[in-house]
Amino acid sequence: MRHPTDGTLRRLLDEPAGVADVDREHIGSCAVCLAGLAAARRDAAAADSVLDPQVGAEVGTDVDAGWRRLSRAMAADRPERVASPPRRRWRPALRSPVVVAVGVVVLVAGAGAAAAADWLQIFRTEQVAPVTASEADLVKLPDLTAFGSVEVTQQPDVHQVSDAASAADATGMTAPRVDTLPPGVSGEPTYYAGGPMSALFTFSAAKAAAFETENGGGPPPPAGLDGSQFRLTAGPGLAAVWSGSQGPPALAVARAVPPAVYSSGVPFETVRDYLLSLPGLPDDVATQLKGFAADGTTLPLFLIAGKVSSSTADVNGVPATVVTSVDGAMAGVVWVDDGAVTAVAGSLTADEVLSVARGLR
Repeated sequence: MRHPTDGTLRRLLDEPAGVADVDREHIGSCAVCLAGLAAARRDAAAADSVLDPQVGAEVGTDVDAGWRRLSRAMAADRPERVASPPRRRWRPALRSPVVVAVGVVVLVAGAGAAAAADWLQIFRTEQVAPVTASEADLVKLPDLTAFGSVEVTQQPDVHQVSDAASAADATGMTAPRVDTLPPGVSGEPTYYAGGPMSALFTFSAAKAAAFETENGGGPPPPAGLDGSQFRLTAGPGLAAVWSGSQGPPALAVARAVPPAVYSSGVPFETVRDYLLSLPGLPDDVATQLKGFAADGTTLPLFLIAGKVSSSTADVNGVPATVVTSVDGAMAGVVWVDDGAVTAVAGSLTADEVLSVARGLR
């Protein structure tokens, strides 16, 4: 089989549901295509760090300017102004190095919205644990749209604010305060606030059956799962960012209400056991996920083997996960405490981010 085109590789990053399964399988097992995918990811990261190629050519990799352009782009994408689904534009933007370093997944992934009376909470975040997989295995992971439909019902509104007090007012959360900056970090941070977001997933037995047929078969969906709905809520959250000389921030501190999932009636165990039995999920990934708490309280943090390493630590007596890039260029730590998930990351060592984390007030 010939190699997929560069356009297909980029589409796997921007819109994975639009890539044919045969191309997914080829890319995941082909060293040439995986190298091309890595190059496409680097190109996307460089472009997304400025979020506007034309402006980027003039101003370089300006972190603050990039965030401002991201905010304007997201504001322009609100449903009342754009007829097409807005998620296509903010999804690739969330992959920029700035967003990865700040942990915007933490910033906009929370459970701020209260569940309606007829919804059952089946997942809440009480701890974070790493799941390590090869880049090839992560490419092969099926998209949710293979099993049903996904509707983004509320967009996050990530925007810059003037100071910590404004971030707190916008989100209802207390902004973490850094008393002592690590070596190489100076000046005042730029503050960002993110509002709540939510998405609705509706399971389709017909889509799941088609997926299983294409991937060698699997168990039938449990009774009652067809047509059931799951609401994923998110935000609010805030972040303080100290800009680096180029690329990722020198330091970023983010805090948010942690993720939660609500079901229209199907319990967590039923959904978990069925999803982990599906074809297409790498055995090693399934084994790691099966080891998580059965009550739906552990948020998986997916890491690419060979790119980053993880370890455990504590932040003032609370268990934490430390993530470090293999080249030592970046490190981060994330933990859950008192109903909030907090992340500290930047162009620092693991010891430095832990020192900042333990000194937050």
